[in-house]
Amino acid sequence: MTGPLRRVRALPLRSRLALLVATAVAVAVAAVAVACWFVTREQLEDRQDEALRNTSVDERYLTSLYGSCLGTGQQLPRTDSGLTVQLIDAQGTVCIDQSYAALPVTKADLAVVDRDQLTALHSATTAGGVKMRVFTKQAEVKQPGRPALELGVSFARPMSEIDKPLSTLAWVLLLVGGIGVIGAGAAGLWVARSGLRPVDELTEAVEHVARTEDLTVRIPAEGEDEIARLSRSFNSMTASLATSRDRQAQLIADAGHELRTPLTSLRTNVELLARSDETGRAIPPDDRRALMSSVKAQMTELAALIGDLQELARPDAAQPGPLQVVALHDITRAALHRARLRGPELTITEDLAPWYVRAEPAALERAIVNVLDNAVKFSPSRGTIDVVLHRGRLTVRDHGPGIPADELPHVFERFWRSPSARQLPGSGLGLSIVARTVQQSGGDIALTPAEGGGTEAVINLPGAPQPPPDAVSA
Repeated sequence: MTGPLRRVRALPLRSRLALLVATAVAVAVAAVAVACWFVTREQLEDRQDEALRNTSVDERYLTSLYGSCLGTGQQLPRTDSGLTVQLIDAQGTVCIDQSYAALPVTKADLAVVDRDQLTALHSATTAGGVKMRVFTKQAEVKQPGRPALELGVSFARPMSEIDKPLSTLAWVLLLVGGIGVIGAGAAGLWVARSGLRPVDELTEAVEHVARTEDLTVRIPAEGEDEIARLSRSFNSMTASLATSRDRQAQLIADAGHELRTPLTSLRTNVELLARSDETGRAIPPDDRRALMSSVKAQMTELAALIGDLQELARPDAAQPGPLQVVALHDITRAALHRARLRGPELTITEDLAPWYVRAEPAALERAIVNVLDNAVKFSPSRGTIDVVLHRGRLTVRDHGPGIPADELPHVFERFWRSPSARQLPGSGLGLSIVARTVQQSGGDIALTPAEGGGTEAVINLPGAPQPPPDAVSA
């Protein structure tokens, strides 16, 4: 069976469907044909048996038949051409027309002659090999001047009266079934071709995408069946892949653009320092210190940009790390300490109420640090930054120039920087990382203009003022 199964599995799908349909129809036709043949045979046999039971001949025929056996020279009248009549006495001797073959006498026939039973119905085969259906019943033969003889009379008909119609019926059923199976196979192949046409289109589209990397291919999806759903899924997949590829290309272009500026400045400064050493012309101490400070600042900016790119490129960037129950007020207080070091001339006020959330501690602290860094960066000298945490709502409010309303929808996009802030250090990735981290923790973030000037960053994180009893890693 393994060999045929392998050969079937090697066939194309439409051929297998056509073969499956043809096989199913063949099994159904065969079952119906066999049932029809057996039912017809049973009905024909019942009719033949009933006809034999209802057969009767004139007493004069039986007398003439018995006399012909005794050699009286009596002429037998004609009977039904398909009917064989035979007389049986108590010794099992038979008396039959010489034009017919004698029927074998069974115990059931002798029991009828002995009056042990009324009738007997059985099948028998003559010496010539003819199958007969035999019905035996009691009979009396009267002769002039003698008492009536108690004999048995058998009526028989050839089984060919049934076998021939059954044979014809079998050939008819075979022919009709064969035509039906061939027609079913052809219909199955047509249905398979029609039904699998969308699959062929999908296959061609997939091969086209694999060959050309063209993700703009779309497959028409009509209806609500499985093929239509598969087509829609393929279209959604190619659209998602196209969007992902466009984002990757944009990310590479933006990263290249952002890296070019500090690298160009760094290269210029390094070339000036190298030329000074090569030519022996010393750079004034103040200018040299300015160049070294610029080199250090550009290296710091490059390190920050590379760190942000690594953060975005992490394999698990789309999935949060292990979540833990952390104290948001403690994390915010630690971030505030770092912010005060970066802006010692600024006044940073804090009002932190206890609040516990489930988050990735390192990522959440980095996000809050990024928000505070933005506030420090855009605050005027000796300005004030207000930080308030109340029932999961963390507000960071600066008194800087603020963000124009038309720029607010873009602040969380990668590498986006306000035109007014392009001269300031930064990669444009900080707020993008903040938004992703907050969303992975189940919260949301928004930047809005503050009353009286400046910008207000609001982070909402679900949690509770008290740590839960099971405050362990999620």
